[in-house]
Amino acid sequence: MGVVDLLVRDLDTMVAYYTEGVGLDVISTTGDLAVLGRGTAPIMRLTQHKHLPDFDRGNAGLYHTAILFADQAGLAASINQMAGYAPRTFTGSADHLVSEAFYFDDPEGNGVELYVDRPRSAWTRTADGGVQMASLPLDPNQFVLSHLDRTAAQGAAAARADIGHVHLQVGSIETAKAFYSDTLGFDVMARFGSQALFVSAGGYHHHIGMNTWHSAGAGPRAASLGLGQVSIEVPNTDDLDAIATRLKGAGIEVSAEDAAISFDDPWKTRIKVHAGA
Repeated sequence: MGVVDLLVRDLDTMVAYYTEGVGLDVISTTGDLAVLGRGTAPIMRLTQHKHLPDFDRGNAGLYHTAILFADQAGLAASINQMAGYAPRTFTGSADHLVSEAFYFDDPEGNGVELYVDRPRSAWTRTADGGVQMASLPLDPNQFVLSHLDRTAAQGAAAARADIGHVHLQVGSIETAKAFYSDTLGFDVMARFGSQALFVSAGGYHHHIGMNTWHSAGAGPRAASLGLGQVSIEVPNTDDLDAIATRLKGAGIEVSAEDAAISFDDPWKTRIKVHAGA
């Protein structure tokens, strides 16, 4: 997964949350745009749009942006930093069997997941090639006490982190499967009836999650704050061309540019796919 674009009302407040709270770095700022990440690797792009309406949680759009940490110590440092900066934004935590995850809402209501994966060798594979996932209790205080390296200077800022997955709100799981799996080409890794779907490439537990918990029956998105664009990276232009061919065959309008294509999902969430070298 590539950089996640968020449209925000108060750029300064949001930059402060993701830097002083989550522990990301400011990579660049230009006018109403800030790019955040770790070191020189971008993770999020925040663009200020003061006059857009708030995102309605009953609509299709972003459920959460999931930031994946390289190890438990790095995740514990970030959670510890969040506890000091914005403790009231914590919304929950869960042991998902494949990962350990902690959830927050940023100042404008965008969901944020901070997580670390368990080794793939510890994942339980299902007969159909997916993975077993669950939501079991996970004590945030015990996690931090067990894994925080208090001797590491700049702990949260030093640990590597990337976009691990993006979780979307959609109107229909069947429609989501038809688009993201059957057409776009992701493998289904787990499904929970008509409520949730998790898809990935390369055997990962999920690169994109989708649910209807708040948005069942939702139609196309209207312009609002929140998710601007989801970016996906594929290895080469052959992969990019194959995706474009499938999309066009399904009657989906595709815009092409240098080593990238852009298109909308069934709820008008903008997707951009980039090809590597």
